[in-house]
Amino acid sequence: MPKVHPASRAEDALNAVVARRLRKRGWQLQVMPFTGYGGAGFARIMARVVLARDGQPATAPTADEAKARRGFKVFFSAPLAEVDVEIRCGAATAQVTTDRGGYLDVELRDHGFAPGWHTATIGVGDIQAEAPVQIISQAARFGIISDIDDTCLITALPRPMIAAWNTFVLEETARKVVPGMPAMFRSLLAGEPGAPIIYLSTGAWNTQPILTRFFRRHGFPTGPMLLTDWGPTQDRAFRSGREHKRSTLRRLAEEFPDIQWLLVGDDGQHDPVIYEEFAVEHPDNVACIAIRQLTPTQQVLSHGHPLARDEFRGRPVQVMVCEGPDGFTLHRLVRKVLAGSPIEPEEVRSADA
Repeated sequence: MPKVHPASRAEDALNAVVARRLRKRGWQLQVMPFTGYGGAGFARIMARVVLARDGQPATAPTADEAKARRGFKVFFSAPLAEVDVEIRCGAATAQVTTDRGGYLDVELRDHGFAPGWHTATIGVGDIQAEAPVQIISQAARFGIISDIDDTCLITALPRPMIAAWNTFVLEETARKVVPGMPAMFRSLLAGEPGAPIIYLSTGAWNTQPILTRFFRRHGFPTGPMLLTDWGPTQDRAFRSGREHKRSTLRRLAEEFPDIQWLLVGDDGQHDPVIYEEFAVEHPDNVACIAIRQLTPTQQVLSHGHPLARDEFRGRPVQVMVCEGPDGFTLHRLVRKVLAGSPIEPEEVRSADA
């Protein structure tokens, strides 16, 4: 059996102590379902089991409650490890156990669902929760994979103090949307019925409820969010955000080999180089790369200096890269690329430049 990292052992011990104390205070079990996805023969179901003040069922906040809710409140829960969970997804069922962080991430086969939106049931004893699941059609040939932080909403990550303020203190309704992004996504998907959008981020799963409400308020298309756990792993003190994105992109390419993805990110962190690497490995699965350019101020907040990270360097990638400061500019450029229309060199550049 592999040796567990000391940070993981410390976190597990702390979680066990917190869970015992919260149970004594009357906190109850809650199933937090996440939006899943699948294809003709499989469905990926994700959720987390925690102790929460109000137990189950979890209810969506009213407009007044959301206005007053600050980010730190989503972290007030205790994960429950090794909890037996039953999942029902159409004709498929599974018995699974939550991991050390209270998470479950399981793939079910032969669900029998037609393409479209469906519901999976996640049960722990008498407690039941419903998770939306998007079954993507085999006929789909286009989809969108988008980063979230500084691509959909302005967060100025990963500078520690700014990130902490935006994550833990700022009220939900004070968060700012990147102009034009919701409209771009809606417009591109409107011309491709059944095309999926998947939000891929290194953000913590704890923020998923906040992000869901933010996306709903600003009119983003509904789609699965593939986030991560910020805690330690079995063999390291911190998870790798880069590896989370890389492995997820590879998985999506294997699951949907006939889909060409529009990859959307920003130039504040590592999206350009991660997307380039994916385009090198899977050129037939990339329709275009769209990179939002941060302002000099946002660049400073994001990684400490006012210059963008120009990480496309000399690889033979035959994929067009669109760059712009907002969704309106990117939409115009991406439209031209997808339509095969002639474009000016200064508007879009190839990654092999």
